[in-house]
Amino acid sequence: MGTRKEEMESERESIKAASEEISRQFGTLVDAEEIESIKQLQHLIMGRLQDSNAVLSHFNEYSERCYAEVSGDFTRNVRLLKSMKSDLDHIFTKLRSMKAKLIATYPDAFPDGSTTNMIDQRPDLETPLP
Repeated sequence: MGTRKEEMESERESIKAASEEISRQFGTLVDAEEIESIKQLQHLIMGRLQDSNAVLSHFNEYSERCYAEVSGDFTRNVRLLKSMKSDLDHIFTKLRSMKAKLIATYPDAFPDGSTTNMIDQRPDLETPLP
């Protein structure tokens, strides 16, 4: 059993020596000044990112406050616009009905055929603009 333990110790020592040698060789690949320059650049970038993060956090807080201030007005205005659209739809429906009755009663009231061209030329407010 002692030989197995000695073999494992010997193997560990050789792995450790190989690791140290590889580490030393990697250390010689890059100049210490270059590593220091990289560290300084990383610190500079990290500082800028932290500043940007702080600015974005403040902007998000400001935006949240502004939204809280205007959201009530926005909701009221949307409700008002929907009500106005409903009222206008009702008015135009009534106008179309009245026009149809006029045409039925007085066929000569619109002799040039303008009723077919002007049935409803209002833009559809539900579809988005191109």
